[in-house]
Amino acid sequence: MYNKEINELIYKFSNLGLDSSSDGAMMIGRAPFKGPEAWLNIIYPRVSEEELALLEKELYTIIPESYKIFLINYSNGGNFLSSTLSLDGLRRRLTRDPKANSRQPFSIITPNVYERPENAKDSYFFIGGYQWDGSLLYIDKDTNMVHCCGLDDATSKVHWNSFEDMLLSELKRLYLLFDEEGREINEDVSTLPY
Repeated sequence: MYNKEINELIYKFSNLGLDSSSDGAMMIGRAPFKGPEAWLNIIYPRVSEEELALLEKELYTIIPESYKIFLINYSNGGNFLSSTLSLDGLRRRLTRDPKANSRQPFSIITPNVYERPENAKDSYFFIGGYQWDGSLLYIDKDTNMVHCCGLDDATSKVHWNSFEDMLLSELKRLYLLFDEEGREINEDVSTLPY
């Protein structure tokens, strides 16, 4: 198991339903108030060592060790609380066919290659972000610390000591903003960590 406490938080809404997509994504907690096919949390089939090597070639960089461990041992990215917080991964297919029953993470290539914010150092590796305003998360490969920044500027607004610290503390914090059915308690309250 990757991290017992993180895993328990991700599966917290399993009482609202569990299902898997045709490509192996695990969907946790039905969210019919968001849409007929909506789920609160989604984790994706892990990446293989071979896929990871190919992904690093496409990224023109090495993925930080803490995120590699997550991708290989737990999930190829993830969407939490109806994508309030998302972690990027390898998109294995580019289909948008709603009948395909396919679930894919947001592409880790996009923020690292095509849409890097201003002031992003070469050591910044972008791993996900927040739906609220598009704020991004990145790991500074020089320090292994995780930072949150705005969509267009990589200046850190808040940081955590490690990837696991960030994911655990953010899931705990965000869950306080949602009720037992996964509905936001107050949609006007920011879901950002700053």
